[in-house]
Amino acid sequence: MTKPINILGIAGSLRRQSYNRSALRAAQELAPAGVTVNNFELDGIPAFNEDEEKNPPAKVVELKKQIRSADALLIVTPEYNYSVPGVLKNAIDWASRPYGDSAWSGKPAAIMGASIGSIGTARAQYHLRQIFVFLNVFPINQPEVMIGNASQRFDANGNLTDDETRGFIRKLLQELVDWTARIQTPQAESQLQRK
Repeated sequence: MTKPINILGIAGSLRRQSYNRSALRAAQELAPAGVTVNNFELDGIPAFNEDEEKNPPAKVVELKKQIRSADALLIVTPEYNYSVPGVLKNAIDWASRPYGDSAWSGKPAAIMGASIGSIGTARAQYHLRQIFVFLNVFPINQPEVMIGNASQRFDANGNLTDDETRGFIRKLLQELVDWTARIQTPQAESQLQRK
């Protein structure tokens, strides 16, 4: 793919010192040449209310705009109670509504997550993959980046210090770039054929 790639990164945690926010910052630093990883902050998005879906708040309008303009998505999620955090699910719901106006459909995506536990957000990532089925989002399958024992992989300032994890993130981003190229080419050809 010759054109620059714009990846929209979303961390599923509001906590300022979150390991997942730190992992997203690391991804921004480790992105391949010609790739930009932008960050969308989820704070300020109100609880989803179907009564308001046709008149969404400005933050939701901006989220949908950024999803649509991105070439691909990078979701970095913690695991809360064996699943994705409510703040992330809430943002997903807003950006998928109203029915027929989902910003998510057709987007290539990558998932990763960090946890102080040993399994590194595996269950949350699998739940997110289930959600992606309905949203028609196309996540890459490998590598799986599940950053376990995160307190040993980041320093006190939130910098990723573990070389093996840095390598996995680099590989994940390169796979996402390659996957995006594969997905976008057929979509572009299909759109030209319909004209």
